[in-house]
Amino acid sequence: QVQLKESGGGLVQAGGSLRLSCAASEGTISSYGLGWFRQAPGKEREFVASISWSGSSTYYADSVKGRFTISRDNFSNKVYLQMNSLKPEDTAVYYCAARMGYRSANNYYRETDFGSWGQGTQVTVSS
Repeated sequence: QVQLKESGGGLVQAGGSLRLSCAASEGTISSYGLGWFRQAPGKEREFVASISWSGSSTYYADSVKGRFTISRDNFSNKVYLQMNSLKPEDTAVYYCAARMGYRSANNYYRETDFGSWGQGTQVTVSS
């Protein structure tokens, strides 16, 4: 299983942007579907976005559709989450996740769909 490490979190004002990165090691991500999840204080971890192994399909939670974009670079072994028009309710710890497979992204949205997880990176959006 690949090992994952997120970066790029921080403090941003409402309406601002952040780009999260997730670097994989101990293997290549080219055979993996990838996803981003988040967990706000006192809440369960929730799905944010996923991308298929080739990058040809993506899938988003309704709460972030049109504001967030997931992408991947198999050559650099990274997955990204571009977050625009951030809102205070986007405040959470963001996790990237991976699972081996070649299905389209809309098949990867449950926590149980993923076998590898990063440690998370904090995103705080101030009002």
